Amino acid sequence: MSVVDQTSASFLSNVFRYKMIKKTEAIWIDCDVYCHRPFPDDMPFIFAGHGFRGALNCGVVSIPAQGDLIDSLLDYYENLPDAPPWFNKNQKRKLERNASDPLPVRIYKAERTAFGPQAFTYFAKQTGDHQKALSPDVLYPVPFQLNDIFYDPYGRVEGHFTENTLSVHLYTNGTKP
Repeated sequence: MSVVDQTSASFLSNVFRYKMIKKTEAIWIDCDVYCHRPFPDDMPFIFAGHGFRGALNCGVVSIPAQGDLIDSLLDYYENLPDAPPWFNKNQKRKLERNASDPLPVRIYKAERTAFGPQAFTYFAKQTGDHQKALSPDVLYPVPFQLNDIFYDPYGRVEGHFTENTLSVHLYTNGTKP
């Protein structure tokens, strides 16, 4: 059974995203992102915080193909540590409970976002690129926690948009059938 079979397709997309950026310098845009306006050509850094905690999301990402941030992310995926450096005691206990699984699967089971937003946030802070984050209204005007607004016949998602909004993430992984 492959790692993707034991985790999810998002596991693979997190690795693919940075390899694609390194090779093509393209903007990564998740399939569940609605692009409200074109992205300006003169933005070398396109990423933002999301939700109520301010962690960075990587549903829309553009970073330089050469630099510490991309190198740190790719190194993390290619040389996984026994535990991500930001893991707390509870997450480390979850790793131990799944000791028979391959390391990527153990990490994923301990924290699903360890290969996505958590890794991106951690390494952006380590490299000093965290300060280049756009405000949430640019890419993620609707917090993940309010995802139901997209399906509320009385809701008005447009009220979350600002003149700066370029995209909105629909967070299909948080959508109930």
